[in-house]
Parts: sequence; structure tokens; C-alpha cells
Amino acid sequence: MYKRILVAVDGSETADAALQEAIKLAKDHGSQIRLVHVVDLTMAYSAAEAPYIFEYRKAMEDAGKAVLAGCSTWARSAGVQFDTKCVVMFAKHVCDVIEEEATQWPADLVVIGTHGRRGIRRLLLGSVAEGLTRISSKPILLIRGRTS
Repeated sequence: MYKRILVAVDGSETADAALQEAIKLAKDHGSQIRLVHVVDLTMAYSAAEAPYIFEYRKAMEDAGKAVLAGCSTWARSAGVQFDTKCVVMFAKHVCDVIEEEATQWPADLVVIGTHGRRGIRRLLLGSVAEGLTRISSKPILLIRGRTS
């Protein structure tokens, strides 16, 4: 049913839980997984004084690649077929980038973790998962993280 599963990862416990669920699905369906990490440089480039922007960008990309390497270890040890992609973006919403990747690849399912924030915390922090559910052309599986 789901032959191509895109998993958004960011190094959080919630994203790790989403990856574990995607791995289970991939094993059950014989699916391929694409691990996607989005590096958002919007805030860095919008700073009035950014003398070290290239160093910052490299550090953020390196951190994203480290997240993907850690996630790759789990997928590899589970024996599922996978690849990775680190996407660097500026002046977009992360959910839009994930939707673009899901469409271009093309995914049959997108798996993403959600923190389940409510009230003012949701208003202030926003939600990539919520934004994605509003715009996605693909089915989405939301994996709830631990609530604090």
C-alpha cells in the first residue's frame, strides 16, 4: 500500500518516535523510506548583523547531516531501504518544503511527529505538523510525542 514513505526528522524525541513508526510500516509493506531534514536559515539571514553567516550555514547543515546519520543507523539496522536528504531553505515555511519534497519524490505517505502543543505554546511556537496537514496532497501519519 505505502511503497514510498517520507519521514521528516529533526533530532527530537518526537521525530525519533515518528521514524520508529515509519520503520515498522516500511518493514510491514516492503517500503522505501526517505529521511528529510530541513535546515531553516530564515532567522539567520534576517539578522541585521550577520558577519558569520557562511559559518552558521555550514554549522546548521552539518548538524542536519548528523541528525540524518543518526536516523540512518536506525533504518539500516532495521534492514529497510532508505535514502536521506538535507534541504536548506530560506524565507519559506518548513511545512511547505516538506510538501514539496513529498510531491517531488513522490511519497505515498508522510510521517511526522507532533508535540501536541496547545494554547499559547502552540500559538508562539507554531506547528510544522499542523501546517503540513493543512496543505499536504499526500496522506499524513502524525505520531504524538510525549506530552510534558
